[in-house]
Amino acid sequence: MERIVSKLLMYGDMPEDSILMQLAYVCRDLHSGSYSKEDLTTRVYKQIKRILVLGTACAFDKNLWHNYLTYLLIMDENPFSLTCEKVGSKDGSVNHFAKNDFAAFRELFDYDFSELENALNVDCFTCITNYKAIDKPELMYNGNVSEKVRNLSAALEKTDSEESFFQEITSFYKNIGVGAFGLNKAFRIHEIADSKVEFNPINNMDAVVLDDLIGYELQKKKLIANTRAFVEGKKANNVLLFGDSGTGKSTSIKAIVNEFYGDGLRMIEIYKHQFRLLSQLIAQIKNRNYKFIIYMDDLSFEEDESDYKFLKAVIEGGVETKPDNILIYATSNRRHLIKETWKDRRDVEQDGDIHRSDTMEEKLSLANRFGVTIGYYKPSRQEYYDIVLELAQKEGLTLDKEELMKEADRWELNHGGISGRTARQFVNHLLGEQ
Repeated sequence: MERIVSKLLMYGDMPEDSILMQLAYVCRDLHSGSYSKEDLTTRVYKQIKRILVLGTACAFDKNLWHNYLTYLLIMDENPFSLTCEKVGSKDGSVNHFAKNDFAAFRELFDYDFSELENALNVDCFTCITNYKAIDKPELMYNGNVSEKVRNLSAALEKTDSEESFFQEITSFYKNIGVGAFGLNKAFRIHEIADSKVEFNPINNMDAVVLDDLIGYELQKKKLIANTRAFVEGKKANNVLLFGDSGTGKSTSIKAIVNEFYGDGLRMIEIYKHQFRLLSQLIAQIKNRNYKFIIYMDDLSFEEDESDYKFLKAVIEGGVETKPDNILIYATSNRRHLIKETWKDRRDVEQDGDIHRSDTMEEKLSLANRFGVTIGYYKPSRQEYYDIVLELAQKEGLTLDKEELMKEADRWELNHGGISGRTARQFVNHLLGEQ
């Protein structure tokens, strides 16, 4: 194995503590003839456990060794894989190096662990290459990662040459993508060294779709139209969803990501205290072959907060143009985002002309930089009833309509008033009592 791994070039820059490198070192020490059997066994078991942990997290099955190698190929962001993601496989000298690496991976796919098992008197590799995973709810793992890795792994097992192996991998890069962005829908960020950001996948994102949001048809239509133009490479605007709480603003954003994920749409959720990282975030994603929504939930600023100026510069007004593959979608209970006071409206009158204060213009300018603003308002009493009825029907509740409406009225009086969220909570309450 150490000989095979040494031949990797494009995919050879792996961390020393990676599973593949550690197993290669085990094989190297075994072949040296000077080793402790107990030490090598312990090192092997440690790597087997890591494969099992990864396999459990991603619901790998059948041949965990093949699944692991496939996962390495998918996650490796190198010049070759990133180029394939953007333009597909093109004729070029880099293909020569990539095909050499793929030949090595084919050898690793077919690697015979019997020598290692016989020398150490273990059978762990036989077990993980003929593995039967325990059935479990999909919520326990990332379904996007699991499905893609297992499907590609099965396809690679069937290849009969370096060329067919090459075609499978490069097609995956072009159609799905590379690394975490290729496998996941949504991300949060955290800061690492030198103000760079690291993207953490959100594995348990709500699977809501727009049809789950009852009513608000005009709002959904506007949001869909803008997002469809964006993923199709046409001009589109940043979007501000504003209005009353519990009306479905955040749900609409999640649903739109689920709807257009297959078209290359990804979402990055960012919090107010992270706005100073926006420029670095954009620099890291602007050349990727995806469309990114930078999502800001419940966006608002108090009088003494100045973080909104980072956002203003990024949206429109900074020296660097915002890349075409990035939009900002925000939700807020405030139409103008920044808290206004009556003193902001004290205008100065000169010669009969009214001049609005500079303070007010400064505060309104942030909201004005969102090209699309969509209002979500509390439903009427009848609309609230309609939402309750439709949710109850979807959940299979068979209560009498009149009784259901009476109970819905009692519920909303003590639970925040009329809204779609209140209706959802009421139906959940009824389901819990069954």
